[in-house]
Amino acid sequence: MSVNRRQLLGTGAAGLGIVLSGAVGSVFGAPAQAGGPQGPGRGPVFKGYGDLVADPNGVCDLPRGFSYTKVSVQGTPLAGGGLSPAFQDGMHTFAAGRHTAIVRNHELTHEVTYPVPHVTGLVYDEGADGGNTVLVVDGGRLVSERVGLAGTVRNCAGGPTPWGTWLTCEETELSPADDAKLTKRHGYVFEVDPFGRLHDAAPVPLAALGRYAHEAVAVDPRTGTLYLTEDASGPFGLVYRFLPKRPLGGPGSLRAGGKLQALFAGGLADLSGVTTLGTKLAVKWVDVPDPGAASTSVRKQFADGTVSRVPKAEGIYFRDGSAYFVSSYAKAAPAVGLHEGQVWRYDPRANTIELVLRFAPSGPFDGPDNIHISAWGEMILCEDGDGDNHLVVVGDDGNPYPLARSVSQAEFAGATFSPDGAWLYANIQEDGVTLAIKGPWQSGRRR
Repeated sequence: MSVNRRQLLGTGAAGLGIVLSGAVGSVFGAPAQAGGPQGPGRGPVFKGYGDLVADPNGVCDLPRGFSYTKVSVQGTPLAGGGLSPAFQDGMHTFAAGRHTAIVRNHELTHEVTYPVPHVTGLVYDEGADGGNTVLVVDGGRLVSERVGLAGTVRNCAGGPTPWGTWLTCEETELSPADDAKLTKRHGYVFEVDPFGRLHDAAPVPLAALGRYAHEAVAVDPRTGTLYLTEDASGPFGLVYRFLPKRPLGGPGSLRAGGKLQALFAGGLADLSGVTTLGTKLAVKWVDVPDPGAASTSVRKQFADGTVSRVPKAEGIYFRDGSAYFVSSYAKAAPAVGLHEGQVWRYDPRANTIELVLRFAPSGPFDGPDNIHISAWGEMILCEDGDGDNHLVVVGDDGNPYPLARSVSQAEFAGATFSPDGAWLYANIQEDGVTLAIKGPWQSGRRR
């Protein structure tokens, strides 16, 4: 059943570990709680960048005053040999002198036409074609592009570390027993350093972070704690916390291991049943018995009702003391509630999660996936839904607004601002293109 304010008050919310903040309203139409990290700021209320203007080139519709350039297209030559791979996904930017480095995932398993090239010293499994590439750009101009990691499977999203590396996530649990082309078990996180500080002879899986269908990861820059999402079904995936033995230890430090735990919020077995914006749930963290999943998938090691399952747990991003994570949709049973997207905010100090955004069924947007939050507090969501797909920006009023539309209706992925906030980089996955978007960003105001 769904969980709403009336039911919580009637059943004793405190006993369920649920706190109500007083922020209510529909995400569409009626006033809603501000979904950004800071809430409404000073000055005019931000309600998006305006209507989208049709792109005469048939690639990406943008608001008036915005423009894009293609900085990378699948099939173009790479430095070091090979061609730029297909299925671009999660990304992040890093300051690289007067340029910007971008680490970009490629969500591939076996790819005939545009695999991630197998470069000596960068290959984990000779039987796999996923991985990532490292781009160096000067605004909207590509300076160089090379392989960063190869021989992995379904590198979906990931997350940056405070020490300037990228944690790339394999969204799979495949092993040679499942796929005869593979030579190793998959379902790991790998650390990729765009600046070459790891000096590995071969890629090293971060086994202590668990073997499961990893989606994304975020690192608390104050404590070094990691928060991770799992995109899985049968049963639904989980949200995890990893307590490293060497927090904030720099490149390679996560190999020292640590403790993996799963989220249990408000005594709820499934977060899809929460419908009221501003609902807060007290969190408990439950130790994972076997992070390596030697015989049983991690999410299946827990009895129902002992952890909180999340339908389509997707992106996660840390900003201003909180981790924001996405549930892409819950459309049918066994989900206990139906929605077209949720965004939750985890507050480590209060040890609570709060529902800050919800896409209602039959609304204009559906299927949020990757999430990015700008330095000035704008939440950007990459839509991977039915029909049109957009980059969505959340206004001061808590409502989502279109920022870009893929003309082909292919999904957006990997949205990330440049370190100076001047450019937004994003992939249109099935089109095989990475765009650099420039426009009158609201970077001068802090939300």
